Amino acid sequence: MNGIHEIVQRQKDYYSSGATRRLEFRLEQLRLLREGIVRRKPEILEAVRIDLNKSEQEAIMTEYGILLEEIDFIKKRLKGWMKRKRVKTSLKTHIGSKGYIVAEPYGTALIIAPWNYPFQLALSPLLGAIAAGNTAVIKPSELTPHVSAVLNSLIGELYDPAYITVVEGAVETSQELLRQPFDKIFFTGSVAVGKVVMKAAAEQLTPLTLELGGKSPCIIHQDAHVKLAAKRVAFGKVTNAGQTCIAPDYLLVHEGVRDAFVEEYAKAIKSFYGKEPVEHPDYGRIVSPKHFERLQAFLQTGSIVLGGEVREESLKIAPTILEEISWEDPVMQEEIFGPILPMMTYQHLDEVVHMVNARPKPLALYLFTENKMVQERIIEQISFGGGCINDTLMHVATPHLPFGGVGESGMGSYHGESSFAAFSHMKSVLKQTNKFDIKMKYPSKNNLKIIRKVMK
Repeated sequence: MNGIHEIVQRQKDYYSSGATRRLEFRLEQLRLLREGIVRRKPEILEAVRIDLNKSEQEAIMTEYGILLEEIDFIKKRLKGWMKRKRVKTSLKTHIGSKGYIVAEPYGTALIIAPWNYPFQLALSPLLGAIAAGNTAVIKPSELTPHVSAVLNSLIGELYDPAYITVVEGAVETSQELLRQPFDKIFFTGSVAVGKVVMKAAAEQLTPLTLELGGKSPCIIHQDAHVKLAAKRVAFGKVTNAGQTCIAPDYLLVHEGVRDAFVEEYAKAIKSFYGKEPVEHPDYGRIVSPKHFERLQAFLQTGSIVLGGEVREESLKIAPTILEEISWEDPVMQEEIFGPILPMMTYQHLDEVVHMVNARPKPLALYLFTENKMVQERIIEQISFGGGCINDTLMHVATPHLPFGGVGESGMGSYHGESSFAAFSHMKSVLKQTNKFDIKMKYPSKNNLKIIRKVMK
């Protein structure tokens, strides 16, 4: 563990050299990363296939292509983001002065990545760290060892470890990293571990971004396009076998469309993975036996409307809808993080607003309706990190929107310019004129009279 302290110190020395400050340097590092990702594409896809049984299509969409698009997005706009921003000053008190906002790097950043999108969620925050001019240490998840090894090899091939490096290991490694004097911490993972990270950051007053999770509701209103809604909900729930922080976690379905929705959801699943999804070679697996057992226990709750099949030897659980669920049931007490979807029905929108607002603020919310008044009411009356109207997951795929949680689902945001901001301190600078002096700010009885007139 002594090596970790040395790694961080070398990175701090590298940052202090000023090497990361120039635009040209940052753009070159982004170019190198893009080329490295493209060059190692077969290894990346194979690693996520071994660790999570992600199909090539899913891996390209969620682990590979999304990174290339964001790198291109950042490279085109980075020069503008780095420019000093001129701001107005008060004519009453600051006449003759000029105000600026200067984006400066925090310094040395720690990025702790999760296992569910192990490649993308390790490197997406890194794009912000590079763009903002930081050095970085990446801690991948030990639950996806093949992806972790590829990350280690890729980053080691591209960068001096004094600039960017990967540190592999289990819980003890993370604990040791959190004891180091980082200038910024970026964590993606569970609420429980997020609290541990936040406590460690508080010990050293380290700024941090927390990308957590929670129970994200999916509302199917009475006027929803049911066939399309079911297909899009199924896409959002079975992607990565439901192991997605923004997956629909539970359904609130208007009682008038309950039967039609279940029927169309079943059709959608069949069109994706056939009659027996657990036997389909491209259907994702649960990451570990421990997580599989936790999810399997949820199947004892309520009644199974659809699915429920399991394959312990392959760690697969079929896309499942549960009914006759209460808020006290275990499946409703924590984020599911699997292909199980509890369903409740409602008659009036008031019930939906009350049920969601009675729980911690979710990371995502999905609403299916054509009614603009319903859309506006849900957006205005329910707090959530981000979400979609008439779709699922897709808000996370555009770098034009910030992504992040609120309350228990996280703090801070990233993607696109928000990633640059997440790893930057916005420094305020006031440049005062020497051509004249504003005398009223100095102690004087005469000046007090002037101040009383001006400052009102």
